[in-house]
Amino acid sequence: MTHSPRITAPNPVMWTREIPFIDPVAAAARLRALPGLAFLDSAMRHDPLGRHSIVAADPFGRFRYRDGRATLDGRPVAGGPMAALRTCLEPYRLEPGPEPFPGGAIGYLAYDLGAALERVAPPARRAGLTDDIALNLYDTALVVDHAAGTCRLVATGFPERAPDARRARAEARLALFADRLATAEPPGPARPAEPLVWNSNFDRQTYEEAVEKVRHYIRAGDIYQANIAQRFTADLPAGFDPFALYRRLRETNPATFGAYLEQEGLTVASSSPERFIRLDGRHVETRPIKGTARRLDDPEADRAAAGALQASVKERAENVMIVDLLRNDLSRVCAPGSVAVPTLCGLETYANVHHLVSVVTGDLRDGLDALDLLAGTFPGGSITGAPKIRAMDIITEIEGDARELYCGAIGRIGFDGALDTSIAIRTVFMDDRQAVLQAGGGVTLLSEPGPEYDETLAKAARVFEAFA
Repeated sequence: MTHSPRITAPNPVMWTREIPFIDPVAAAARLRALPGLAFLDSAMRHDPLGRHSIVAADPFGRFRYRDGRATLDGRPVAGGPMAALRTCLEPYRLEPGPEPFPGGAIGYLAYDLGAALERVAPPARRAGLTDDIALNLYDTALVVDHAAGTCRLVATGFPERAPDARRARAEARLALFADRLATAEPPGPARPAEPLVWNSNFDRQTYEEAVEKVRHYIRAGDIYQANIAQRFTADLPAGFDPFALYRRLRETNPATFGAYLEQEGLTVASSSPERFIRLDGRHVETRPIKGTARRLDDPEADRAAAGALQASVKERAENVMIVDLLRNDLSRVCAPGSVAVPTLCGLETYANVHHLVSVVTGDLRDGLDALDLLAGTFPGGSITGAPKIRAMDIITEIEGDARELYCGAIGRIGFDGALDTSIAIRTVFMDDRQAVLQAGGGVTLLSEPGPEYDETLAKAARVFEAFA
């Protein structure tokens, strides 16, 4: 005699179903037939940073903010970006529970959202590929716990509100997702016949001139640092499969904050190593990266490169400068005296680079929520400069092109009020015609133009490799 998988409701807020362990990439492939796939992927195992992967699909709502206008499923929502988003999330508020993600919003906030939150200059050019905010609302998700080796489906029953209707929808959704996940994975496509040709809005000379221009602003007393990036674009061949690209990307450049998002007309593939902001209960954490050294094939030379990075006066000064900026940002929304720096200039190693990473924490002030936290800290200081607002204006002046998604944030806002987002670096966004990748670095008075240009290529190298 066989028994159906047990569905449990540990509290009134959601229903869950344990299923046999499945690799999250296989799970994402099997759910791709549903619309709106969202895959938050801990491709590089790290407890706690890379403990969970989340796969969701078939959202019941789509929140967008663009050109000063918010919509939910195409219908206007009043208010600024955060007020409108709060209005859309409020009907589905859940009490915090044991699940890392009990359903909620998954998607991105583009760097250019900063213009709606702060007084900054507009860019000269904007390709228009991205919205300022694109978040889908998911009632059902698969939570993969890599440390425990478990997979659990969670369902809220939203957008139904009546208890019986919620339960009926939740049970139906759990069954649908379990059936989909039990099917065979579709075969993967072959690699592109020809490597993509990437073009940049900078060459070596113009990028080195941009570095010198930032140094001029520093000498003039405008700023202490600014992050300058080049924007690479490539035409995509007919039939290009972005999910196949993402699978290669997570192999060539595994990261703790990987992500793959499919939305109407836009796909995002990210292998970010950097957490932007996390809210767990009232505890806030941000993990800025400043300081990079290229990995070397020889193990002894690679260890020496890592040691030199940790000992570098320039790189440490740059990291400390951004830590001070983020301490100031968190102080805007955190309880007085709660902001701390438990880790300063720690070393983290990834597939092609070493990084210096610091950790800044605080306790969110009473009466504020995840959206207040985002509004008070966005965009992340590690990819702007200091002081932030003036640095953002200088970035816009020098780069010319709108950053769109690059250096914005990718992640989730749970119906329980929790938040976890990455900085959108090592990130490609694409429509059916074109792929866009940006790579940059922080420029200080001690920066040398040639090595700064080389650093941007080192950061982009593994992403280019995934397209080959």
